[in-house]
Formats: sequence, C-alpha cells, structure tokens
Amino acid sequence: MNTGVPEFSQHTPMMQQYLRIKAQHPDMLVFYRMGDFYELFYEDAERAARLLDITLTRRGESAGEPIKMAGVPHHSVDQYLARLVRLGESVAICEQIGDPNASRGPVEREVTRVVTPGTLTDAALLEDKRDNLLLALSPQRGVLGLAWLSLASGRFAVKETAPGNLAAELERLAPAEILVPEDAAPGGLDACAAAVRRLPPWQFERDAAVRALTRQFGTLDLSGFGADGLTAAVCAAGALIEYARSTQGTAIAHVKSFSIDQERAYVRMDPATRRNLELTETIRGESAPTLLSLLDTCATGMGSRLLRHTLHHPLRDRAALAERLEAVAALTGDTGNATYRELQGFLKQCVDVERITARIALKSARPRDLSGLRETLRLLPRLGPALASRASPRLAQLACTLVPRDDLVALLDAAIKPEPASVLREGGVIADAYDAELDELRAIQSNCGEFLVQLEARERLRTGIPNLKVEYNRVHGFYIEVTRAQADNVPGDYRRRQTLKNAERFITPELKAFEDKALSAQERALAREKHLYDKLLDVLAAHLSRLQQVAAALAETDLLTAFAERAATLDYCAPEFTDEPVIEIDAGRHPVVERQVDEFIANGARLSGSRQILIVTGPNMGGKSTYMRQVALIALLAHCGSFVPAKRARLGSIDQIFTRIGAADDLAGGRSTFLVEMTEAAYILHNATPESLVLMDEIGRGTSTLDGLALAWAIARHLAEKNRSLTLFATHYFEMTRLAEDFRQVANVHLDAVEHKDKIVFLHSVEEGPANQSYGLEVAQLAGVPGAVIRAARKRLAELEEHGLAAGPQRDLFVAPRGKNTEEAPPESPALKLLRELDPDALTPKDALELIYRLRRQLDE
Repeated sequence: MNTGVPEFSQHTPMMQQYLRIKAQHPDMLVFYRMGDFYELFYEDAERAARLLDITLTRRGESAGEPIKMAGVPHHSVDQYLARLVRLGESVAICEQIGDPNASRGPVEREVTRVVTPGTLTDAALLEDKRDNLLLALSPQRGVLGLAWLSLASGRFAVKETAPGNLAAELERLAPAEILVPEDAAPGGLDACAAAVRRLPPWQFERDAAVRALTRQFGTLDLSGFGADGLTAAVCAAGALIEYARSTQGTAIAHVKSFSIDQERAYVRMDPATRRNLELTETIRGESAPTLLSLLDTCATGMGSRLLRHTLHHPLRDRAALAERLEAVAALTGDTGNATYRELQGFLKQCVDVERITARIALKSARPRDLSGLRETLRLLPRLGPALASRASPRLAQLACTLVPRDDLVALLDAAIKPEPASVLREGGVIADAYDAELDELRAIQSNCGEFLVQLEARERLRTGIPNLKVEYNRVHGFYIEVTRAQADNVPGDYRRRQTLKNAERFITPELKAFEDKALSAQERALAREKHLYDKLLDVLAAHLSRLQQVAAALAETDLLTAFAERAATLDYCAPEFTDEPVIEIDAGRHPVVERQVDEFIANGARLSGSRQILIVTGPNMGGKSTYMRQVALIALLAHCGSFVPAKRARLGSIDQIFTRIGAADDLAGGRSTFLVEMTEAAYILHNATPESLVLMDEIGRGTSTLDGLALAWAIARHLAEKNRSLTLFATHYFEMTRLAEDFRQVANVHLDAVEHKDKIVFLHSVEEGPANQSYGLEVAQLAGVPGAVIRAARKRLAELEEHGLAAGPQRDLFVAPRGKNTEEAPPESPALKLLRELDPDALTPKDALELIYRLRRQLDE
C-alpha cells in the first residue's frame, strides 16, 4: 500500500482506522468525518489543498511525524464536492456511525457513499438542465458494447455498434464518466472530456453481468428485454450496474429495466455535424446562442433535459412525429385559445419529480424534496383536465398518466409539515399529530418556556432576589443567574455552575431534573423524526413506478408546451412529411441567426431526385453557410416533432445529416486543416445514402487551387453518381457550376450582392443560376485590409484574368522543370493510340493475347 506515510503499526489508532479505509479507496479522495469537519490526510490533503484552494496544515503527530491535514466544514461540503466532480475527481464520504460516548478507542466510521462524476444524484451537485450519464464500454471481437445510466432519473439503455463509431457515440451521449476494462480499453478516449475509470476485466464477464442484471431487475433472465444476442452490451451493462450500486451504499431500486437503443430509430449525425449545427453548444464551446438556448422555454428541468435529448436524437418514426406535431398544433390554439400559456402556469409550480423520485429510491431525499413533490402532485387534478380538453391523442395519453394521486398527497400532507426544515438533523420536519410519541416529546420541549417562567417566579419569591433569572444556553444548559452582590443570599440547595465577572450561575435539583428530561426529549425527538422519515421513504419507494410515470409525462408536456410557445412566438409552421425523396422549403429561416439580426431574408430550397445537388455560389459573407445550415436545422427540427421556421416545409425520409463546414487543424493529433477536411469528406462519401442530407462548404480550399478544384469536382460527382444524397455544395470555384451541364440532377443557385459607391451590399437572397463574381477584394476591404494591398491585388487580378491562371502546368516543388517548351503537349504514345482504337468486345482470347505481346514490344522499343 503506497500511502506516502510511515509504517502502519506505528500510527495512532485513529490514523490506523483512516489508513484502512483509505486502502479500500486508493484512487479517491477520502473525506473523513471528525466533528463538524471532513478532514483529509497526507497525499489526499495535498491534492485537495491544490484543487480546492484550501489551507494545508500540519497538526499533531502519528508514527513520529506531523500529520498533513486539510479540511472542509460538513455543512458546506456540497460546494466542495461540486468543484471536485467538475474536475473529474471521485470522493469517498466516511461518516461517524458509532456513539462517541460509548467508544473507548476511535469512533467507528465507514464509507457511506462514493461521489463520482457519473453517479451524482444530489441537486446541489447536478446541473438542472443537463443529464448526468455514466457510460460503460465493453469491446468484444469487433463489436463495441455500450451501456449508459442516468442515476438521477433511472433511465438505463444499452447498444452495440462498430468500434469506429465510438467518437460519434461520445458526442451524442456526452457522458460525465466512462467505465472501461483495464486490459481492453478502446482507443479515442484521451480526447474525451469525461473522467475515465478502468475496472478489472472480470467485472465485464458475461456470466457475472447476467447475474448482476437479473438480481437488479428481479427476473430469471434477460430474454424479456430482447438482449439475448447482445453479449458486448450486456457485459457493459453488468459492470455499470455493479459500479453504480457500489457507489451509493444502498440498492438503486428506481432502475427497474433497460432499453435497447436502436440506431435506425434516430436521424444519425456524426460529431462534426453536431458541432457545426451548434445544437447545444457553439463552435467556441459556449452555451448560447444555440438551437437549445433558443428553444428552451421549458418551465422545469425535466423538460429542458428532454429537449436537449430530443435535439440530439431526432426521430424517424413518422407516427410518433405526427402525434407530437398534432399535440403542438392543439396547444398553440387556432383561435387565440393558446392552451400552452395555461399549462406553463401549472408547470412553473412543479418540482423536478424525476430526480426527487431517484433520491427517494436512494434514501437521500431531503424534507423539502417531499414537500415540493406533495405540492406538484396537488396540481394534477387541474393539469390533467387542461391537457384532456385539447383534441390530440398524445395529450389525451399524457392526461391519463397525470391522473390525481390522492393517496400520495394525503400521505405527504399527514407526514410532512407545510414548511419543513431544509435538513432532517434540525428537526421540524414531521407534521404534528402524525405520531403520538413524537408529539409527546415535542410537548415537553414546547412546555419548557412556561416551566422556566413559573420556576423563575417561584425562586424570586423564595429567595427574595428580584432580579433572579432562569435561562439556558447550549454550552451550560439550564441555570439560575444572580448578581455577584446577591450570591450570598441564595438557598443552600443552590449548586454553583459558573462564575462570571458580575454574576454567579447556579442549578437546583429541581432544575437539573427538568434539564435532563428536556434535553433527553430533544434528542429522542430528533431520533424519532429520523426513524419516521426513513419509514416514510420506504412507503414512498413502493410508488416509484407511478412517480416515474408522472415525471415522464410532466417532462413531455413541458417539451410540447415549449414547442407550442416557440411556434406561436416565432411564427413557425407545421412541417409535412412525404415518402418522396424531397426537401421543399418555402421562405425558410435560420432559427438562431434570425434572432441575432435586425432583418433576416428568408429563402426557399428545392431538392429532389431530379434536383439532387445544389451548387451554391456567391460572395464571402453572402450567407451561403447560413443558408445551408438552415436547411439542415429545419429538417432536424421537423424530425424532433417541432414546428419549423418557414412558411411551408415538405420533407421526405432522412436517415442521416452530414456537414463538412469550416475546419481547424488538430495539432494534438498531428492533422493539418486540409487533412481534417478530407477526413470528414471521406466519412461522408463512405456513409451517405440516397436518404441522407449532405452539406459541403468550400471543400478543397486547404490546398492549391487546381488540386482543390479537382477534388471538389470529383467529390461532387461521387455524391451525384454513387451516394445520390440530397446535397448542398457551396463553393468559390466557378468551374464547379459547369457540373450542371454534365449531370441533369445538379442545379446552380447563388446568393447575390451588388456594388454601390465602391461598397458591396449583400442581398442574402437565393436565386437560380451561378454567381458571376466572388467579391473577395471587396470583402477584404470591409475587413480593413490596407488600401495599398487592395490596389495591388486588383492589379494582379487583372493580370491573371488577362493571361489566365493556368497558362502553364501547375508547378510541383518536388519534380524538376521539364524545359522551356512546356506549352507543347508531348506526342501521344503509340500504345495509347492502339488501345483507344480497339473494340474490347470484339476481341477473341487469341486476339487479346496477341495484343498483349504487341504492347510489350512497343514498351521495349
């Protein structure tokens, strides 16, 4: 055990206890409870002092050396835990479980819970609007098994995919912590922001996994979940559930099953696409302005988390989309009767039922969690009918789920005070008249003041001391106080308790007997409240499934209400779906950009089997990238079940969205800007299908002009002939517009600009046909490039236009020049001439053999 401390047997008993606990959690910080503080020792203390910016001290001695220590107050531990988990650290919380008065040696302690980045459930440690996922990976024979769990909600899912899809899955799920086997960790995790924990390989064995999962779900096997053939996914799920259970120190009863994530259920997007479309994070890594920040008018954290999940998981199921769109239409109202406003009023009063339910299951729910749950359940009799009043099958189903839960409301009304204390240890949580024993103990405490007043009056009369006082403080308990001048006049049964500068404090047998009774009553009342509270959590745990259903229904209601509010406020329309391979958009707008500018020019788009690729040309800053992104975002929003920013939108089936927009180098990975660009293009060419939507922006710009043009032309041709995807292809290579002459399914559109008084005015409107000018010099002038540079560029541009850019062959730095007469084409090879003239279909085997000999003779000559 490498603890960085002296020999174990030389330590004090308390430090031996600490070291035994630390040995069980060597890779975690151990918060060791001592009185009102959590202390850290030795290497943990140094590490915590550095991470938390707290004081590192040396106190006392153990094994002949000073003990390095750092500590945090127990009442503010949550803020320190939050900072540590954000840094990817894990913490073992070690509590005192023994009675200090009954123990001769160190108070008995044990680790009651482990806090890791992926297993957070406490509200103080979690982000309200983001799921906190724990992910396990199990690579097995060319298949990657994934299992992920939101412990704060109980959602548990598994999937199997190709190892090459790991980056896309990490971008989609954005886990907080990843579990991998020590001996077979998949590559690509180094660049991931999540904390990575390596577990022993035996934890990923199938038999152990099946035992862990069937024990968790209370089933004989996993056949009911459809997971019989998913070996890698089951192995990952088993390791994950055991790890999650070990961190909580209790059963995770709210995790009752897992679902199998089907790849075909969603419109797929690779990591580059999720970043380029700025769904939940800008390219700079900021939370706004993004599609999520625009759409998130949800009233609850549950709704915001579901919205985030929905944007990253657009549905392909037309029936589910139709239900959502119908519900949004019903909530917006067609005659000004907007139900969403009424629903938002209800939802703003709701607490996070999803996370409170998880804390009930984990026995960590706080008193105000339960009072908030009670008030939310009290809203259901009004919320359900408000949903059912609208003509929508989906809203009717939600209304059926949100039926009144009178039994739970009655239970919580009877058990919890209207305004309970924030923490159980303070008391004042359990309602009066809920438990007779507790009421009796409270009566003793509440009658305390009356008894003291009566005692004070009696003692004044008995002693003749008019300024005698009977009081209490936490340090000395109850006492009778008289001035120093009257101290000699007290009766003989007064026993001195404390001497002050100007007063003496005494206690009598009667007051001592009352003190014992009152203080005992307080301790017993707090113990009784804790017992009753734990029993209440056990009763509520029997209703976990019902509470989870209520939470899911509230979250979806909040999502649909936000969609309705955005549709009404931002003038969105309901999209239409068709089986034809088309994207038809009238007056479409970029949902985020239009909120950032004073006036946004709407543009349409037409893509179909006969108009498969649009070559988009126009000036820099003309709006090409915005136009392409808006088409993709409209398609994505439609597949989320949201209305879209357009006058009309008609969409065919879309299985994937690809984008190749912008580029940056990957210095850490040793990849140049151009290599990153080509890698993304290669991924698209290998994976795009006729049902895919592809956005290509200025492909080939990272190399020489002719190389870039050749690549752009070849990539566009491949998309037209092989992939046959619906494609928007933006370029500054005017030669690309000639593709429309060679391929009937290619069309040209452009965004125009005009020059006015030596300035350029961008029109931002999409027109048919190619652009006639790039306006690169004018844009450079707008950017502040010196006038002398602009004038020199104009002169050079005129020379290039006069003589032609390609008057000679493109130079290669690694090949020697061929001589002066480079303009003359070399004579054609006789072998090539022979091959061009022959008809392969007319050759007999003998003729073909003779041809080969002729070609070989020409080669020798």
